[in-house]
Amino acid sequence: MHATKDGRTVEVLAEDLLEQEVDAIVNAANEGLEHGGGIAAIIARAAGPELDRESRAHAPVPTGSAGITTAGRLPQRAVIHAVGPVWRGGGADEAPLLASAHGAAVAVADDHGFASLALPAISCGVYGYPAPLAAEVAVPAVMRALEGAEHVRLARFCLVHGDHLDAFGAALRAAAGDAGWALQDGAAAPTA
Repeated sequence: MHATKDGRTVEVLAEDLLEQEVDAIVNAANEGLEHGGGIAAIIARAAGPELDRESRAHAPVPTGSAGITTAGRLPQRAVIHAVGPVWRGGGADEAPLLASAHGAAVAVADDHGFASLALPAISCGVYGYPAPLAAEVAVPAVMRALEGAEHVRLARFCLVHGDHLDAFGAALRAAAGDAGWALQDGAAAPTA
């Protein structure tokens, strides 16, 4: 499923993040850019040791922010490390921090002249953010960031867990109508 507006596209797909033909993939990172578990560990294994070296040199990255490294052995040009919040029940500014992390990921991509990026469900793994609540924050945040981007035209949420896919799909349907984006189910839009 995807939504489009003014030549920009947000997609929600059941696909492997590492296999995307995009300029950058987003890592759900911690502030120390340590790749201990979840998607961060998967990305680090695939990218090779240079990603760990670069990550250590760029740390720390505050929660709600994003940093960038090369992609090592991955086919993408870069890995953007977006630091989302740990879920603490909703009363610790989790939503604004999660929105900020997503907006920062798009901004970093835009600053580097990238046209496309692929994102996981930031904070929904070991950080425990409930996928339906995260999706309600993440999808509109990415849409807003794309509307202000000069270069980025495609943001693709790549989700392998069924509950994440359902939650982000529902959030895209809701946000598209609210923000004036044209929604289409089915086949993906062309890549940028």
